[in-house]
Amino acid sequence: MTNYKRGDVVIVNFGFSEGTGAKKRPSLIISDGNYNKRRQEVIVLAITSNTERILFGDTKPVQWKEASLLYPSVITGIVRTIKKSMIYRRIGALTQKDFQQVEKNLKKILGF
Repeated sequence: MTNYKRGDVVIVNFGFSEGTGAKKRPSLIISDGNYNKRRQEVIVLAITSNTERILFGDTKPVQWKEASLLYPSVITGIVRTIKKSMIYRRIGALTQKDFQQVEKNLKKILGF
């Protein structure tokens, strides 16, 4: 099984919040390496190419190409815990600068 790292961009089967289905989409791993090594799950944020609607807690990465995203994207404030077996593959990683912005927005949505 692949060891995933915080900041990795992966393709997962991401379930809709209404519970009506799922779709393959890029997601950002935000869980710590120790968590990832010791559990069968990782914690991710959904990524969407819909850049028209940016909500509280969302992050628009500046260096989206460097993260191997196909389009300008938004890393949403939608947090999910998923089984590693739901990950199809790793496609890239967010730059440190963009990940720092994600961390700032996570602190806001979690009240830290």
